[in-house]
Amino acid sequence: MMASIGEFDPLNTRVPATKIEVTVSFSSLVSFYLLKSLSGLSVFPSLKSPLSLLSFPVVVLYLQAVGTKEWREFGRTEVIDNTRNPDFVRKFVLDFFFEERQNLRFDVYNVDSRSCNISKYDFLGQTFCTLGEIIGSTGGRLQRTLSGIPGKKCGVIILTAEELSNCRDIATMQLCANKLDKKDFFGKSDPFLVFYRSNEDGTFTICHKTEVIKNTLNPVWQPFTIPVRALCNGDYDRWEHSLRMTPCFYKCPLNQIFPFLPPQVLNPKKKGKKKKYINSGTVSMCDLLILIYPCYDGLPSNPSQPTSLHYMNPYQMNAYAMALKAVGEIIQDYDSDKLFPAYGFGAKLPPDGKISHAFPLNGDNENSNCVGIEGVLESYFQSLRTVQLYGPTNFAPVINKVANCAAEITDGSQYFVLLMITDGVISDMVQTKEAVVNASSLPLSIIIVGVGPAEFDAMEELDGDDVRVSSRGRLAERDIVQFVPFRDYIDRSGNQVLSMARLAKDVLAEIPDQLLSFMKSRGVEPRPSMGTPPTSALHPHM
Repeated sequence: MMASIGEFDPLNTRVPATKIEVTVSFSSLVSFYLLKSLSGLSVFPSLKSPLSLLSFPVVVLYLQAVGTKEWREFGRTEVIDNTRNPDFVRKFVLDFFFEERQNLRFDVYNVDSRSCNISKYDFLGQTFCTLGEIIGSTGGRLQRTLSGIPGKKCGVIILTAEELSNCRDIATMQLCANKLDKKDFFGKSDPFLVFYRSNEDGTFTICHKTEVIKNTLNPVWQPFTIPVRALCNGDYDRWEHSLRMTPCFYKCPLNQIFPFLPPQVLNPKKKGKKKKYINSGTVSMCDLLILIYPCYDGLPSNPSQPTSLHYMNPYQMNAYAMALKAVGEIIQDYDSDKLFPAYGFGAKLPPDGKISHAFPLNGDNENSNCVGIEGVLESYFQSLRTVQLYGPTNFAPVINKVANCAAEITDGSQYFVLLMITDGVISDMVQTKEAVVNASSLPLSIIIVGVGPAEFDAMEELDGDDVRVSSRGRLAERDIVQFVPFRDYIDRSGNQVLSMARLAKDVLAEIPDQLLSFMKSRGVEPRPSMGTPPTSALHPHM
């Protein structure tokens, strides 16, 4: 049920922020035979039964090797028979690296061969996404239309992500049932149990299936062992599970199972039709054993590793600090009070580990101002010691926060500059584009400096030099985003001062024109005594 991506990093130099469990399910998956028909290929005339509308799907996950275009198989789900709405039990457990764009590809096949060779299977479709996109979706649940045939809908793939706890407890249990409903026309029933884990958003995720026991109303299933984190992610108060004996449905919390009470199996349809309906049998816990191991929370913090872009080297500044200092020291001359609100995005904050996408670097929720660029740098380094870097990387919250400030002063007396320093990973591109379009009418410019070796395609898309940013059919009123990759300005001799000077010159080149374009659009005439731009506010975000 688990896989590791350690093979992608043989030297083990990359330190994951956490582990993420990804569950796969589908809605209205196209059948292989219907897919053939849509493709204009012949359909076997003998396939006229209801099974011709079903599939025997399996999902293969591929990961793109870091820094390459090569895709490598990571793992496969189990094969589920005769269904167009598969809910796979087998999960993909992935190491999540905060500072990397982790590209995923999900290929779906119809299995009509006993071979393990994928080329023997029938391709049904695929979808691409990043791990950050799944994590950053509402409730950690991402839905994508499966692509297979141009112009044809091949079904909806549902990807659910949840951070795994460090709980190592293991549960061994055995269940039995008594006096179940008779479902087979000529026999009794063929019951099985399906366990669903309760999610934080109120939904349920499949986590275990028992074997099917043929022709019985009083089944005793084989004992099975399962990690507690698969059942409830280590949260015993949250351990609710559902047991399904088709078409009966039952759920109850763990604290009702421990006393070994016989919970009732209820069939909602029968209960709604029959006033005297009591139940469709009972399920009992025949045996339960939980092995509890000590749980150690926390993982090594990325900034402590030399491979991290945030690494606090005692002898030289990291790329984030260099970019901040290079741009900040120039633009601070145009700020009258030298007080800079500074925020970080993507971290777990003490003391409760709450995730924030716009937290004050100085730790003061009431006053995020730092005194001068040196004060911003000091707060940045202090925050690296107190927070745990964590994804997803959402840009929209910080852009909207600064835009709200700019919206309060649109008379031309102040102009805001938002400096964002990023590794290039972005999990909310749609929301970010909308935020940029909304902010384009405000006295605001956004500078994005990309650090590290990643591809910056998404950042280039936000920089509207060639194609104006748009969202929901609306074009940005002005080009307010300037993006530069820091690596293009690194001096080969290692001269940091020269690197910073080159960066500052190019990254600030568009600010005067952007400021003037706003003033002109609002009819603000320059005053004769105005030797410098209006008061500006710098909001550096790391």
